[in-house]
Amino acid sequence: MQNVLSIDEKVLVLNRGYSAIQVIPARSAFTLLCRKAAEIISIEDGHYINYGLHDWMDVAALQKQFEPEKHSWIKLPTFEVAVPKIVRLLMYDAFIKPEVRLTRRNLYARDKNNCQYCGKRFSASDLTLDHIVPRVQGGGNSWVNLVCACLRCNTKKGGRTPKQANMRLIRKPFKPSKCESQRVRVGQAQYESWKSFLNNAYWSVELIDS
Repeated sequence: MQNVLSIDEKVLVLNRGYSAIQVIPARSAFTLLCRKAAEIISIEDGHYINYGLHDWMDVAALQKQFEPEKHSWIKLPTFEVAVPKIVRLLMYDAFIKPEVRLTRRNLYARDKNNCQYCGKRFSASDLTLDHIVPRVQGGGNSWVNLVCACLRCNTKKGGRTPKQANMRLIRKPFKPSKCESQRVRVGQAQYESWKSFLNNAYWSVELIDS
């Protein structure tokens, strides 16, 4: 079955040294390609093939004829072009190692929506954030002082430390090395080609199988 998706479909970006650095919408990838700031990397029969935008458009008819199900397609006025899965920047060598932001969403992802006192899993609407050392006792907002807690456990703990409340944390809180709320599902066939680049990456996107 032909797969036609929006211009916002995700594309993996490599630096010039073929290291994964980020994921961007297809719209942004085509902008880079039109500016000749990037090239397309296609994995064919286990080999990396490099394409410029015009070469990629030239093979669109063959892709459409022989492997339409392997690609998502963007409809142009006169023909369709496959959305590239991977692009490589031509003039960029550095890594992007983003700072993991202290946000409610990232804290929920770090703790996997589990209350860190009773261990039960809750929906985001039924979770709160608890200061291990309460603010009334000088505790601040930090990765090591904030944990997910259900309403019942948070109310029970109140303005006390876990020790004062005779409660125990299931896991010591920590600052994650990557942004756990930014995840890309790669179980889908169109993202299989990402795996060889992401398995050893230390950046912000985590692999999840569907």
